[in-house]
Amino acid sequence: MSFLIRQTLIYAVPLMIVALAGVYAERSGIINLALEGIMIFGAFVGVLFVRLVQQWGWFDAAKAAGDWVTLQGFVLLAMTVAAILGAIFALLLAFAAINLKADQTIGGTALNLLAPALVLFLIRIIANQNTLQMFTGDSASWFMVKKSMFGYGRTEEMGFLGDTFLNKVYFATYVCIIIFVVCSIILYKTRFGLRLRSCGENPQAADSLGINVVKMRYSGVIISGALAGMGGFVYALTTANCSSNGDVAGFGFLALAVMIFGNWKPLNIAGAAILFGLFKCIAASYSSLDINGDGIYLLKQLGINTNFYRMLPYLITLVVLAFTSKSSRAPKAEGIPYDKGSR
Repeated sequence: MSFLIRQTLIYAVPLMIVALAGVYAERSGIINLALEGIMIFGAFVGVLFVRLVQQWGWFDAAKAAGDWVTLQGFVLLAMTVAAILGAIFALLLAFAAINLKADQTIGGTALNLLAPALVLFLIRIIANQNTLQMFTGDSASWFMVKKSMFGYGRTEEMGFLGDTFLNKVYFATYVCIIIFVVCSIILYKTRFGLRLRSCGENPQAADSLGINVVKMRYSGVIISGALAGMGGFVYALTTANCSSNGDVAGFGFLALAVMIFGNWKPLNIAGAAILFGLFKCIAASYSSLDINGDGIYLLKQLGINTNFYRMLPYLITLVVLAFTSKSSRAPKAEGIPYDKGSR
């Protein structure tokens, strides 16, 4: 059960943070279909930063000494760089949608096509192969938090809570949860969040009250890009062994589904992300999943084809959206270019 919860969080947290990225953009009035592309770009930037810093030897002493606190600072640096570059990449969508008043769906699709092509092109130049990896070691040996770091031996037990939330986990997962909570509070409990949401509901009314709609929409897209870029790197760090190959397994589109299923509300989004994360976990590890701890791998013994489990998260997405999309209420002005002269 501890393994199932740990793995569910690993898959659910990137979905949560990227879905919230979509909320920030769409609450400001901009449809951000480019979440997949921004995730791919953020994953590449974060992995490239880790690779370069390893080459420069900045954290070699900390790794040799087993200074895991310093190594978690390394993770935070990589997350920050991925967020900054993700925000810059998202500016392409903001400029096209706000200044050029281009179709936002087409703009987002264009970025989804641009990102993997650009990333693969750069990977070929940098590494002369199709996958960019860490310069040395692997993600688990560098960044995973283990019970030995808390003074426990290999055979010692930490208890259910310790084994679930402190052993074989990534610090980045909890950082993302904290950021999710903070950003949700900002969106719904601050003046900035109220102004941002007003621009996605009735920008003309917001403008009449002195709110700069263009500025708020740029802010929404920039925050959206930062969260999606960070989510892309965290996905690569925790599920792809800190590697980048121009793909995030459709997590950007799954995040869009989570956002719609969650009705653009953070609490609902968290629940939806955990649901999808659970099925993604089952799809990835059904053959070694011992739910009751009795040594019986029930899902493996069912004899169901492997491809069914791989399709399961996406099938669940389609089913859930089919039943919930009609009751979803999107911001009224999303996707509509703002014209200051219209009323």
